[in-house]
Amino acid sequence: MISALLPRLVPRGYRPALADRRFRRLLPALAASDLGDGMSTVAVAWLAVELAPPGAAGPLIAAALVAYVLPGALGGVLLGRRLQPMPPQRLMRADALLRAVLLGCVPVGQALGLLHPAVFVALLAGSSLLHAWGGGARYALVARLLPAEHRLAANALLSTGVWVSTVVGPALAGLLAGPLGPAGIIGLDAASFGLLALRAGRTEVPDDAPAPTGTRLRDGLRVLRARPELLGLTAVTWLFNLCYGPVEVALPLFVGEELRAGAGLLGAYWAVFGLGAVAGAVTVGALRRLPLRPVLLGIVAGHGVAMLSFGPHGPAAVSLAGFAAGGVVYGPYSALVSHLFQERTPQAWLTTVLALRGTVLLTAAPTGAALGGVLAGPLSPRQVLVGTGLAMVAVAAVAALVLVRRAPSAGGGRARHPGAGPLPTIE
Repeated sequence: MISALLPRLVPRGYRPALADRRFRRLLPALAASDLGDGMSTVAVAWLAVELAPPGAAGPLIAAALVAYVLPGALGGVLLGRRLQPMPPQRLMRADALLRAVLLGCVPVGQALGLLHPAVFVALLAGSSLLHAWGGGARYALVARLLPAEHRLAANALLSTGVWVSTVVGPALAGLLAGPLGPAGIIGLDAASFGLLALRAGRTEVPDDAPAPTGTRLRDGLRVLRARPELLGLTAVTWLFNLCYGPVEVALPLFVGEELRAGAGLLGAYWAVFGLGAVAGAVTVGALRRLPLRPVLLGIVAGHGVAMLSFGPHGPAAVSLAGFAAGGVVYGPYSALVSHLFQERTPQAWLTTVLALRGTVLLTAAPTGAALGGVLAGPLSPRQVLVGTGLAMVAVAAVAALVLVRRAPSAGGGRARHPGAGPLPTIE
C-alpha cells in the first residue's frame, strides 16, 4: 500500500524511478532503516553518557561512535574476496541482518544488567562489520535496477530518505528517550534493519546483470586510478568527513556542558540539520547542469562557513540556524557523488569500487571522532565545532587550488585519462 502511494507523493521528476516495482518496494524498507539510524544518532551518544564513569563521557562517546562505523572498513578489506561476488541485494541483506541481531542485543544486555561500556562498544563494532559492502550495495543495486537516465533521481530519493530520517529520527528519539531510554531506541533501530533484511532478500535482480570483474578491493583501486576525477573526489570526501567527525563528539558536549540542556535539544540540532538537508537534496535537479567540481567544493566550503555559527556566545537559536544552513548546503552532496560514480564506473566493477570507496570513507569520520575525543580535553566544545568549520573551508580552498594548477594541462580543467574520457557535468 505504501509503495503504491509513493509515486503520487513525490515530484513528477522522481516518478520514473518509482515506476520500477522492485525499487518502489525496497524504498520503504530503506527509509525505515534510515529512520532507525536517525534515532540512534541521539541514542548511541546519550547511552554512552549514561554508561560512562565520572569524567569519561567524552572518550566513551568517541569510542562508541568510532565502533559504530570503523569496523566496516576492516570488513571491507578482510572480507572482500568472499563478499564481492555476492549480488547487491544479498550484500544488503547480510549487512542488515548482522546489524539487527547485534543492535538488538543492546536493550537485552541492559535489561539483564550486562551492558557495561566495553560490551556496548563491542556490540556496536560487530554491527558495523559489513557496512562498507552493504552501503555500496544500495547504489550498485540502483544501477542494476534502473536505466542511466533515472539513477540520479533514485540517488536523490535515497539521500532524501537519509535526511528525512535525521529530521524525524532525532526528534522521535527525544520523545521516546523518557519511556524507552536510549537502549530501547537502539532496539527499534535493530527492528528496522530486520525489516530491511526481509525486504532485500525478496528483491529480484535482472538475470542479465554483468558478472563481477574483480574480487579484491585493489582491483577497484585500479579502476579509480584510471579515473583521476573519482580518485580525487574520494580524497576530498575523506577529508570532508574527517573534519566532520569531531562534530559528533563535540555537539553532545556543547549541548550538555555549555548550554546545560538535555537529549531533547541535541535531537533538535540533528533535526534542523536534517530538515535543511532535505530541502537541499531536492535541489539536485537545479544543480544537475552546473560544473560538478565547483559545486562539490562549494558544498564543502559552505558547510564549513555554516559551522562558524557556533562561535558567538548567545542563545541556542543562533547555532541551530547555522546548523540548519549547513544541512541545506550539504543535502545534494551524496546524490551528486553517487551519480558520478555510477556513470563513470563500468557496472561489472561498480560494487567493488563503491565498497572500496565506502571502506576508505568509513575511516574518516571515526578518525575525526577520535580526534574530537582527544580535543575535548584541552579545547571547549565550542572551539572544536568552530575549528571543524575552518578546517572544511581550508580543504575546499586547497582542493580548488590544486584544480586551478592542473587546469592548463588537463584541457580546461577537465581531467582526462586514456579510456576514461572527460569529467562531465551532471546530465
